[in-house]
Order: sequence, then C-alpha cells, then structure tokens
Amino acid sequence: MAACIDTPRTDTSQLSRNPNRSQSDDHAYNYAKLCRPPHVSCTPFSRNHTKTINKPAVVDDFDQQNSLWLKMKEEARFDVEQEPILSSYYFTSILCHKSLERALANLLSIKLSNSSLPSTTLFDLFAGVLEESPEIIRAVEEDLRAVKERDPACMSYVHSFLNFKGFLACQAHRVAHKLWSQGRQILALLIQNRASEVFAVDIHPGAKIGQGILFDHATGVIVGETAVIGNNVSILHNVTLGGTGKACGDRHPKIGNGVLIGAGTCILGNIKIGDGAKIGAGSVVLHEVPPRTTAVGNPARLIGGKANPIKLDKIPSFTMDHTSHISEWSDYVI
Repeated sequence: MAACIDTPRTDTSQLSRNPNRSQSDDHAYNYAKLCRPPHVSCTPFSRNHTKTINKPAVVDDFDQQNSLWLKMKEEARFDVEQEPILSSYYFTSILCHKSLERALANLLSIKLSNSSLPSTTLFDLFAGVLEESPEIIRAVEEDLRAVKERDPACMSYVHSFLNFKGFLACQAHRVAHKLWSQGRQILALLIQNRASEVFAVDIHPGAKIGQGILFDHATGVIVGETAVIGNNVSILHNVTLGGTGKACGDRHPKIGNGVLIGAGTCILGNIKIGDGAKIGAGSVVLHEVPPRTTAVGNPARLIGGKANPIKLDKIPSFTMDHTSHISEWSDYVI
C-alpha cells in the first residue's frame, strides 16, 4: 500500500488507549484519529458500529468550492464505516489527499506503475499535468457524473473513481493527450501503452475526447489517433473507432455529442456519426450516420431506411436505451 503523499508520516503507536483492544481495532482507531476533522468524534470502529458519520459542521474553502470532491470524501467515510477493513485503502486513495487532482494522480500512478516505472515518478508527472489543467479536472468531474447517472451498477462517485476501469482509462488518456499536445509524445505513448496493458483499453494519445464520457465495462475499446469523441457520449465494451487501411492523415471516425455506441461495434474510416445518433450492438459502420437516427447491422443501415430514417426524440447516451424502435425479431434483420 502506497503511503499518502500529502500527509506526513506520523507515529501512531500511542493512539491505542485500551491495552485489551485488538490490533484491527487499533488500526481503525488510528484511521479515525488521522482522517476525521477535529470536531468529529474519534470513536474506534467496530463490526457492530452502525452510527452514521455526521457531516462536518465546517469545511475549508477548497471543499466549499468543490462539492463533488466533498461528496466523494463523505462517501469514502461512509464506506469505511460499513467496512473498516478498507480504512487504510480509502485513506491512502482518497481521504488523505487535499484535492481530486492529487487523489487521481495517486491512483493512476499506482495502477500504471511497474518494477521499472515507479509510482512516485508517475505521480509527479500526473499531478503536474492535472494541477496545471483545470479543463481536465472539469472533464473528470463530468465523467464521474456520467458514470453515476447512466450506469445502474454504479453505487457512488467513490465506487466509479476507485473501481471503474473505463473511467480510469479515460483519465489516463486525458493526461496522455495533454502531453501529446505539448510535443511530449514519448511520455504520452508510454502512458497509452501502460493503460492498454492494465485496463485493456487502447486510446491513442492523439485522439480528442470531450467530457461527460461513459466507457461502460470498457474492455476491448480501441480509439485511433485522429478520432474525435464529442461530449456526453456513452460507449460500451469491444468498440473500435478505427481506420480502413494504412493510409495516413485524418482517417478515424468523428463521434458527435450525445451518441450511444453499443457493444461490439466497429466504426471505420473518417466518417461522421451525427449528434444524438445510436449505433446498435455488433454493427459495422462504414458510412456517415445522420443526427438522431439509429444504425444497426453489418454493414450498418438506418432504421426506417436511408430516405426516411426514424428520428430519435431523446438523447440516447443519456437514456442508454439499446432497443427502442425494435418491436419484433425480424426488425433486427437487415
């Protein structure tokens, strides 16, 4: 377990006041002493302890301006209340950090490090990029909200932050893309490679991605160098945004705002997927898809036909509805 970078190491050997308390109780007491504000009781956690953690009466200026980060810390404290065994993990991952930027830098550095690429080196790199890029942090916050609102399996912001590899892969890409745009291509490609190995998500650092992105499950997602993904897009697993050959230049798809792309889909070539469009699972898309339409099949065709396609009246990436306008089995057949 990595030590918390924002908190000096403290001798807690004298914190245990009861000589009969178990070692696990000591650990929980130490956590409470270090993590809770001074106005909150430091009662040791126990398996039978069910009292809800009180919301702090006073928060610092940073937390007042960053309600999502404050909410995440509250969720983390509640989780530790329910599962004291996770106190050290939650402390080093969230509660000891002064900002979302540093918590994310710490988590990514641990995830992407290996024996020859230490987490301390990656932390310095990630923290430097994130703290100097408020636009990235705004996108991170919108991504967290997207996961929480659109994925019914997501229990909390903390849950998605710590456990959803699609979210983490997307944030690793944001750092890599920033480095790529600064001409630091070697570092950017290194991050891409490590993220691909760790998360099974391969996004070229040259690709441009908006905010409010949900990579649901995410395994097998591939995004090419000149691909562009708009805002509020939802993409499921095994999706490829690729080229059609070895031609150079602008050769990858352009995904509009509010698009939903189903699992196992391939979208190939420098083609436009219009705002609010929906691509059915398993489709192979080789031609432009107009806004607010649905394309399905291999090769993909428009529901309702090319001349008069059925128009969607809701944003599909928000509804996450993969089966609208499909009433019978025969409707799947192209």
